[in-house]
Amino acid sequence: MNPTVSIVNCASYDPRLVEERVRKALDLLGGISVFIKPGSRVLLKPNLLMAKEPALGITTHPEVVRAVIRILKEINCAVYLGDSPSVWGRYIENVGQVYERTGMKKVCAEEGAELVMFDKRRMREKFPLTTWLDNCDYLINLPRFKTHELTLLSGAIKNLFGLVCGTFKTELHKNYFDIEEFCDIIVDIFQEAKPALTIVDGITAMEGDGPATAGKLRNTRLLLASYDCVALDSILALIMGVKPYDVLTTKEAAHRGLGIPDARYIDIVGEELKSVIGEPFILPTTSIVRKGLPQPVIKAARKLIKYYPTPMRQNCIRCNACIQACPTKCISMDEKGIIVDYNKCIACFCCQESCPAHAIKVKKSFLAKLIGL
Repeated sequence: MNPTVSIVNCASYDPRLVEERVRKALDLLGGISVFIKPGSRVLLKPNLLMAKEPALGITTHPEVVRAVIRILKEINCAVYLGDSPSVWGRYIENVGQVYERTGMKKVCAEEGAELVMFDKRRMREKFPLTTWLDNCDYLINLPRFKTHELTLLSGAIKNLFGLVCGTFKTELHKNYFDIEEFCDIIVDIFQEAKPALTIVDGITAMEGDGPATAGKLRNTRLLLASYDCVALDSILALIMGVKPYDVLTTKEAAHRGLGIPDARYIDIVGEELKSVIGEPFILPTTSIVRKGLPQPVIKAARKLIKYYPTPMRQNCIRCNACIQACPTKCISMDEKGIIVDYNKCIACFCCQESCPAHAIKVKKSFLAKLIGL
């Protein structure tokens, strides 16, 4: 049977409109009770990358979360909400600030959901995941629709990386810095913690050098929902203007049989796909998928062509977030600002992702410039 993806328009984050549209997205799939048994314990996993206000478009909007909590409360579910933001696990007290500034603390208090910390973990084969997955009956995934410097798309599958707790996020970046290996690990996490349902906040999306302060906001005015993360990410890729298999997490997950990537075999309900595809997204600087190169050349180019983070010292606020996030400890600070030791840099862009001030941009290698990438 084909998986189903619902697509609904939502023009703004007006609370009443968002709730109405989230309900419609779920009703088009058969209703919340198809996926979540009444009276169960449900963990909500939004994208809470950093302590930034909702209007900046970096994190899942609290009104989308509010709508989901209300729907779950109607079937007597106990609702918990948590994430492991890019404070990288060593500073658990900072998560409270993330919950506060992203609006999650307020919406959970108002709607009767419990905020939780991912401070306890259970080791899986290659990584530890929060024990809240064990404590709850279901996981609902609530990503924001964004581009990503490393993985191209931050959507349904990539959002689950936040289930990793402790310093192990940093370890995974350090141990699997090759992009294909890192995407394989993300799919491992998805396979381990496969959510019952995913609802994508695409009312305002992000393009360009996402997923954080270097990205550009784009009004896509969409909410999407499905139980198949592979199908959902494939539709997001098409809306971006790229092929589903250009997103390596989608490609690997489909290869493992974890979902359907081909739009011909995905039942789309609500808005027609062609009606929501506009101008192609601005892709991250690191992306080579629209350069007109054959797939074998693209694969080789990923191995040979390098991109590196470079400081923009005039923007630096000396918060040390980049230093804390760096897996290889190649970043330091002097009186003038950020210093990067490129002999140690693995180009994981954790520094750019964690920077709250857009003080790090992408630097192309000489070869990349020479061939026009």
